[in-house]
Amino acid sequence: MSFFEGTDAWTLAVIVGLAGVTVLTRSFFFISSEEWSLPDWAQRGLQYAPIAAMAAVVLPEVLMQQGQFLQTWMDARWMGAAVGAAVYFWRRDVLLTIVAGMLAYLPLHLVLGW
Repeated sequence: MSFFEGTDAWTLAVIVGLAGVTVLTRSFFFISSEEWSLPDWAQRGLQYAPIAAMAAVVLPEVLMQQGQFLQTWMDARWMGAAVGAAVYFWRRDVLLTIVAGMLAYLPLHLVLGW
């Protein structure tokens, strides 16, 4: 069975188009002969990109289950996130934050079934 056997022309065109746009936009900085520099406001804004991405991934997982907001406080995800946040603000160490959050989450989830 071929990969393209059940794929129509429109789907292939979209895949090729998206691949082309991706290659073009990622190589745009290499095509130019002039050196690029970002304005100060953009460089300051990029400093917040990692925390914004982490919040976008983690917060929906902590606050929602199957598209609905959690209705009870007895959820291991909230406790793990609270412990992780407290450890982060106390020590400013990302690895320690992850370890502490998981050490709070796992017993509640596996032993108590939260």
